[in-house]
Amino acid sequence: MTKRLTEVAKKAGVSEATVSRVLNGRGGVAEATRTAVLTALDVLGYERPTKLRGERARLVGLVLPELQNPIFPALAEVVTGSLAQRGFTPALVARTIGGVSEADYVEMLLDHQVSGLIFAGGSYAFVDAPHDHYRRLTDRGLPVVLVNAGVDGLGFARVSTDDAVAVEQAYGHLRSLGHERIGLVLGPEGHVPSRRKLDAIVAAASWADAAKWVERSSFSMEGARVAAARLIERGVTGIVCASDVLALGAIRAARRLGRTVPTDVSVVGFDDSAFMTCTDPPLTTVRQPIETMGQAAVDLLVTQIEGAGVLHDELLFEPELVVRGSTAPAPGR
Repeated sequence: MTKRLTEVAKKAGVSEATVSRVLNGRGGVAEATRTAVLTALDVLGYERPTKLRGERARLVGLVLPELQNPIFPALAEVVTGSLAQRGFTPALVARTIGGVSEADYVEMLLDHQVSGLIFAGGSYAFVDAPHDHYRRLTDRGLPVVLVNAGVDGLGFARVSTDDAVAVEQAYGHLRSLGHERIGLVLGPEGHVPSRRKLDAIVAAASWADAAKWVERSSFSMEGARVAAARLIERGVTGIVCASDVLALGAIRAARRLGRTVPTDVSVVGFDDSAFMTCTDPPLTTVRQPIETMGQAAVDLLVTQIEGAGVLHDELLFEPELVVRGSTAPAPGR
């Protein structure tokens, strides 16, 4: 007990006596101090006293699918900073292969009495993934915001990059360079943002047989290399990818087939994640407005926490084409 008082007091920046008063429900403690003590208790993983368990902490969970893709740490930086400015303590969790599932992380965060949750790239983005844990959040009335496209019907606030605009920008850029055989490397079949990108390019390119120009991959560089190699072997000279990681895999595929990027094959990514200016060649990509989206996600969540209703309309943010060195005129132009 003494150890717990000491740790919580240090974390909250108060005396052990103040922590004791809060835990025993005594008066004489400012509300801000009381909130700081309870938040420290939650962050350190200590169980609240029974009479305090019904109260939510000023703790917000940020649930990410991974941290290897640089776009997710970039989003985390924006979200955690914005939450801290609003007086909330962020709790970041990220899934790993063979590790804790998203549903298990949700249960852990609920045990810590979080005030709300922000998800990015989670199971909601896949049609064939389990969604029961989201419905439990709805039943509890917990404020939730989803970042980027997901399945319909979950009832949460959503902020997304406009996938249709992103593909139109990438495809239009390659067409302006004279490319006529343009392929697409997407995520898995059930990935909702990839479906949106596919629908947009089919409309823009008037493809009668999309299967000829589309390959799917897990969101890994090696998976993308295999997918892009198939497209290149079919004579594609321009490739639009659903992420920067996939684009790097496509560049690797071209090189292994003896092609040069961008002389023989042009490649466009999606995200504009960190270090894309440092690749060889620097990657042409479509930039997600991560800072604006992250701040909007926090604004929507805090509004819900403060008692406002859920905004059911999806907020779409326009991306920006960033032209670098991985695209060039089509061969022979």
